[in-house]
Amino acid sequence: MKFTCSSQVLSEACMNVQRATSTKSTTLPTIEGILIKAESDRVMLTGYDLEFGIITSVEANVESTGSIILNAKTLCDTLLRVPNENVSIEADERLICKIKSGDYEMSLTGFSEADYPELPTVTGGFPIIIKGSIIKDMIKKTIFAASDNDAKVVHNGVRFEIGNNNIRLVAVDGYKLAIRNEKIEYSADEKDFVVPKKTLNELVKLLENDENISMVVATRHILFECGSYVIISRLLEGDFLSYKSAIPTTAKTEVKINTRNMINSIERVSIIITERIKSYVRCIFDSESVKVSSTSAIGSSADRVIADLQGERVEIGFNNKYLLDALKVCDTDEIILRLNGATSPLIIVPDNDDSAIYEKNFLFMVLPVRMN
Repeated sequence: MKFTCSSQVLSEACMNVQRATSTKSTTLPTIEGILIKAESDRVMLTGYDLEFGIITSVEANVESTGSIILNAKTLCDTLLRVPNENVSIEADERLICKIKSGDYEMSLTGFSEADYPELPTVTGGFPIIIKGSIIKDMIKKTIFAASDNDAKVVHNGVRFEIGNNNIRLVAVDGYKLAIRNEKIEYSADEKDFVVPKKTLNELVKLLENDENISMVVATRHILFECGSYVIISRLLEGDFLSYKSAIPTTAKTEVKINTRNMINSIERVSIIITERIKSYVRCIFDSESVKVSSTSAIGSSADRVIADLQGERVEIGFNNKYLLDALKVCDTDEIILRLNGATSPLIIVPDNDDSAIYEKNFLFMVLPVRMN
C-alpha cells in the first residue's frame, strides 16, 4: 500500500475517526487503531470499539492499494506535527509502515486488516431523512436529561420515536425528563429505539447544519450518514420508562415568565452553592412574581423575577443544576411553568404552543427536592 494526500485533510479525518477507537487496554489491540485502506483514488479510514464506529474517506494519490491498522493515538499525534502540506504513507508485506513528509520520516509497526473486527451490517428498509440542524437541536435539547450511571442501561441513551410524519426524542433519569418533537416527511412503519449518549455526542460534532442526514435502523444497530462520515452504533436494549404516565396533563398553577430573566435569577442565587457546599434553590410562585432564594453554609441569597401567574401559590425547591440544565436549552423568549404543588414535578413548555402535552415542540420535567 502506498498513497500521498493532504496532511491537514488526513489529520482532521483521523482525529474524527479516532473518537470511535478504544481508549482502554484490551486483549484486542486492533480496536485501539485506525484501519487504513487505500482504494483507487481514495483512502478509507475506520475506527470501531465493538459498540460504536466511524467511517470516512479522503481523496489521495494511490500508487498501490492495500491496508494496515495503525495505533490511533500515535498516528494522529504524528499527522498533527508533520512539516509539509502533503504526507506519504507506505506499508509493506511485513506490516512496516513508513510515514514521510518533507525531511521527516517515521516507521511504525501495524496490524493486518484480517485481525480487525467485522462491523455490523445495518439494513432497515426505508431510510429516515432529516436536516442536520434539526437533529442537532433535538439532541442538544434532550441529551442533558439522559442518565450517566443508571442501573437500567436503556436510560443511558435517548429514545427515538418516529412515525406519522413526526420524530420525538425522549431522555430521562431519576430527576429530570426532556422531550423534543419535530415534524418530518416520514410515513413508513413506526419505529422506536434508544441510541447511546456517546453516539449522539459524536454525531453532533460531525453534523453540518445545512446538510441532510440519513438514519437506517436495524434490530440492534443504527447507521447515520452525514456528509462524508458514516456512524454505526449499537442500540440500547431494555424497557424504557413509560414517561407519558409520569407527566401531569393538568396544572393547578401556570406561570408565564421570561426565560433569560429566570436563568439569570437562578444563577445569581446559586453563587453560594458549590460541589462541596450543597443546597437547593427555593422558588415561591405567588401573585405577579417568582421569589428565588438559597441558603447554604456560607451565606444566603435572594432575588425576584416578574411573572404572570394563574392559579394557586406554590413554594417548591429544586436542584439548581437540574433546573438550569432545562432552562438553558429553552430557545423561546418566554416559557410556561406548570405546577401541581410542592411535591409534584415542574413542567416547562414553550409559550404559544397549543399542541397536546406530549406533542409540544419541547417539554422538560424537573423533580422537586425536599425542603428544610
